[in-house]
Amino acid sequence: MLTQNLGYPRIGSQRELKKTCENYWAGKTGYKNVLETGTAIRRENWQTQQAAGIDLIPSNDFSYYDQVLDHSLMFGAIPKRYNEVILKKGNEELDLYFAMARGYQKDGLDLVAMEMTKWFDTNYHYIVPEFYKDQQFKLFSTKIIDEFYEAKQLGIITKPVLIGPVSYLLLGKEKEAGFDRIDLIKNLLSVYFEILQKLQDLKAEWVQFDEPFLALDLTEKERTIYRETYQQIRKAFPRLKIMLATYFERLGDNAKLVTSLPVNALHIDLVRAPQQLNEILTIAPEKLILSLGVIDGRNIWKNDYIRSLSHLKKAIDVLGKERVIIAPGSSLIHTPCDLDLETTIDPEIKNWMAFAKQKLNELHELSAIIEGDNELLQNNLKAISSRNLSKLIHKQGVKKRVGAITDADANRSSEFTVRQKIQQQNFKLPLFPTTTIGSFPQTNDIRQLRAKLKKG
Repeated sequence: MLTQNLGYPRIGSQRELKKTCENYWAGKTGYKNVLETGTAIRRENWQTQQAAGIDLIPSNDFSYYDQVLDHSLMFGAIPKRYNEVILKKGNEELDLYFAMARGYQKDGLDLVAMEMTKWFDTNYHYIVPEFYKDQQFKLFSTKIIDEFYEAKQLGIITKPVLIGPVSYLLLGKEKEAGFDRIDLIKNLLSVYFEILQKLQDLKAEWVQFDEPFLALDLTEKERTIYRETYQQIRKAFPRLKIMLATYFERLGDNAKLVTSLPVNALHIDLVRAPQQLNEILTIAPEKLILSLGVIDGRNIWKNDYIRSLSHLKKAIDVLGKERVIIAPGSSLIHTPCDLDLETTIDPEIKNWMAFAKQKLNELHELSAIIEGDNELLQNNLKAISSRNLSKLIHKQGVKKRVGAITDADANRSSEFTVRQKIQQQNFKLPLFPTTTIGSFPQTNDIRQLRAKLKKG
């Protein structure tokens, strides 16, 4: 059975990227150092996945700031206000990129950053593309091609990752009235074709298209555009193997649309939506390969192999091993890098955990268990059982108190006015008590004070 990963953390196992970028923004390090840090992280990520036995290793999942912003730069979807940054002597592509992400306040310019919003229901935020009527796109950044070639030079043939063209447009916003951003698909597809041609020329075998919007409600117009878009891609590139990736939710009403698209493989998230497997198995076309996301890409706990194996075996019974790929539910970008580097965690708790590197190993172990390695399964059962029974997190006193709760406990024993007086006597609260669970707004004065404090 094949194993694949959808994406790997790009911050670096020691947060190298964060430190280097912050030093670059502060003017403490140069452009070359940022690029060298990125190269080192990518190399380590690819080789870590190769060592873990992952068959389909992603590229273009690395980013200096945000993968959606990477695509906007790649497609030349650069708002006009940043033209002056491009024209400034000495500025590199990275300066334009960071200007779009963070704004630009130097060289006499004061440019606001592009909008940022949540990536579906995660804590990750992305830079929102800005679209204009009759907008034209062009191949501006060749990052995806460069990184595929970079990995190939290391002897690793990767699976380049692209945000699918329809999802990319839906992630953005119209910045002027009178048009629907989805109507830009024809202009955008020409750049996708150019990219795919270059990847095919470099002997790329698989390309992953992330289309998370397929797990959301779609209009009839959007459904039609999905159908037409992938028909055009397949017609232009009949030999390229297309992995269509969905995640964070079930396909639901879009299941029949998705399984009718002319792609080689479909990835579904069985961590967030295990109930969709039965339906997909029922309607999957004869040659469609299913990538099953059975390992949680969004938490730090060990996988329950029994649960994952139940999904995998069900799919194998219907499709056969050659048409099933084992994968995380989503990109591993949402997890820390490597549990091996954590030296202060209680060993009992550490045995319950798996970071990105360890989740790669879980993919390999699930494959080995299906081939008959019972020892790996028993080790996993012991770890899962240890967490379920541990006195560190299961307190008998608390269980007894919870078990003793009755309906009568939902009724107050006194009126609010009486409780209010008792609370005031006990807590002596001010007239308008307030709390916060987030950051306070920062005025210019506060920012200056913080800057002075930082400088001593």
